[in-house]
Amino acid sequence: MQAANNVAASVEQVANDLTIGDLGRALRAGLADFLARPLFGLFFASIYVAAGLFLFVALMRWGEPMWFVPAVAGFPLIAPFTAVGLYEVSRRREAGLPIGWGAVLGALRGRGDEQLIMMGGIVFVAFSFWMIIAHGIFAIFLAESGVGSESLAAFATPEGMAMLAVGTLVGAILALAFYAVTVVSLPMLVDREVDFLTAIIASLAAFRANMVLLCVWAAVIAASLLVAMLPAFLGLLIVLPVFGHATWHLYRRIVGQVG
Repeated sequence: MQAANNVAASVEQVANDLTIGDLGRALRAGLADFLARPLFGLFFASIYVAAGLFLFVALMRWGEPMWFVPAVAGFPLIAPFTAVGLYEVSRRREAGLPIGWGAVLGALRGRGDEQLIMMGGIVFVAFSFWMIIAHGIFAIFLAESGVGSESLAAFATPEGMAMLAVGTLVGAILALAFYAVTVVSLPMLVDREVDFLTAIIASLAAFRANMVLLCVWAAVIAASLLVAMLPAFLGLLIVLPVFGHATWHLYRRIVGQVG
């Protein structure tokens, strides 16, 4: 009951006055966390990079290179969950607590109540849902065009360009909705003993109260991740941990010390 009351208070008192300066301060704090503890950031980011490279090689060997595009487009959906360990590093630095691998990796389980694991399930379902939608869009635009998924040249056809336009729009809407759900909820589940539903409610309240600035933040993250993916995903080794740590500091600015 006390935890529920704390979360209710957090929802009521989320900051509604974010500024561009707050985004800059969060980014600088995220960079400072990464530079202070780079091994943690490189470790979690390397898993993300390895997954991307494995997916690329597998799809090429299977003769399905076109599916790499929706898979990469869906990668930002799972990026917040890969940053959970980074939230714990930032939390411990902020609180002056010792930082070790046991504590950081243990944060992936949440606070022992499986709430974070349930959020991981939601992340997996969201990514799977996006791939199903991408398959449907492909079928609508290219299935009857005679162009198969074995060639990236399909994107240069009128049908392929129409598919990219529609897929980009649909993907952006899904990504924004998922971002609104996770931007506060995931760091909150690392920070507090709350259930994932109340954390989601708090995240949606924070997004509604700061929609313009948080959309700017989402756009900056999306653009940075896209650029970082281009050199064989290697740019993610820096970009992902910096934004992961920065998101923690933005969460603290939004929710503060309530609860």
